[in-house]
Amino acid sequence: MSLYLHDTSTRTVREFVPVEPGRVSIYLCGATVQAPPHIGHIRSGLNFDVLRRWLMHLGYDVWLCRNVTDIDDKIIRVAAEEGVPWFVVAERNYRLFTWAYDALGCLPPTVEPRATGHIPEMIELMARLIDKGHAYAAGGDVYFDVRSYAERYGELSNQKLENMRPAADTDTDTHKRDPRDFALWKAAKPGEPTWRTPWGPGRPGWHLECSAMATKYLGSTFDIHGGGVDLLFPHHENEQAQSRAAGDGFARYWLHNGLLTLGGEKMSKSLGNSLLVSEMLKVVRAVELRYYLVSAHYRSPIEYSEEALQEAATAYRRIEGFVTRAAEISHDVDKDDVPLPQAFVDAMNNDIGTPQAIAAIHESVREGNAALAQGNKERVARILAETEKMLDILGLNPRSEQWRTAGDDTGLRNTVDALVSVVLEQRQAARARKDYATADAIRAQLASAGIVVEDTPQGPRWELAR
Repeated sequence: MSLYLHDTSTRTVREFVPVEPGRVSIYLCGATVQAPPHIGHIRSGLNFDVLRRWLMHLGYDVWLCRNVTDIDDKIIRVAAEEGVPWFVVAERNYRLFTWAYDALGCLPPTVEPRATGHIPEMIELMARLIDKGHAYAAGGDVYFDVRSYAERYGELSNQKLENMRPAADTDTDTHKRDPRDFALWKAAKPGEPTWRTPWGPGRPGWHLECSAMATKYLGSTFDIHGGGVDLLFPHHENEQAQSRAAGDGFARYWLHNGLLTLGGEKMSKSLGNSLLVSEMLKVVRAVELRYYLVSAHYRSPIEYSEEALQEAATAYRRIEGFVTRAAEISHDVDKDDVPLPQAFVDAMNNDIGTPQAIAAIHESVREGNAALAQGNKERVARILAETEKMLDILGLNPRSEQWRTAGDDTGLRNTVDALVSVVLEQRQAARARKDYATADAIRAQLASAGIVVEDTPQGPRWELAR
């Protein structure tokens, strides 16, 4: 079965065929670094990380370009409120985003360009658009002329030009030929950072930067452009219009992830309902938060609730528990020798269907637990290998380097393990002499200290309560 992806531009699920055989190029709209990241921000990075991992499993060489918008109105406003230079705000929050992506297991992008590092490419793109009659300079600003591209403007978001509202990207429409024209370049204002161009000093418009960076690193035509559905209009519509008007093929597939909402509203700093990644990781482990965010289909909205988060954490622990127990009694099997369950493959090839893929993982875990109960070590080893193979693709394998060492103090763990082992030996001795009251009391004391004991056919094992 081939891979099929939902393409926003055609509003259909299409078979994926890359521009270049064996290679996939993805441009992902990354962070605008005016504030620390909340889980709504990071969901997009996780969704496209799963897509990337599946493409890699299919044998593609994947190039991921994830940009950083390090200058815009919001960054300038925050800097003014704090009384610091704009780049202080941008750098501080850029580092927090990088930390959040890393903490939740996102593979690092192939390249992560910043807007302010690509002014020459933006100037070149504006010059091309002006030469072709699709843009004009006025009052130090440069605008895209939407009426010059009227027959195609609105294709991506499925809108007609006559029904569109004015572009609210400048203080006034004084210099615009049409209120719907959007800014490619904004003229310098007192106290704002500026860069020189043939049309005067200023700074980039939001949409221009992505077109310039995407084509610089991925070519004039590339495979996939991704981002949150809230970016569909005007950002992605304007990207496509300016790039194609300039003569570039630009993205062949557009993928948009759903939003994460709280109380029915999109998470945002302005609404005061942000759930910062740093705060969420005080509630659940990073791998559990990742499980929660990737278990829904990428195009579906997620309505956040603490109950749903805890249910996801519990579900992941069931998977983790099987992997841990199975690894203790079985030999390692080469994952390359074990095929993925067909249900998992079908789910991933059908527009990255993670809900069905995770259901396939839980089915393997149920079979694995049954094999554990039967003491069938050969079957346990094979099911463990297929389960870990699926978990690797979703970035959720508890035995991977990412999660095995995350937040773990190995020295302390070894010390606790030695002490608990002594206590468990005393409990086993009490059970051997049928002193069950003492055995139960020892178990209760361990539980009160946050140590959960599980009796298995291979003997007692312990873990920290969560």
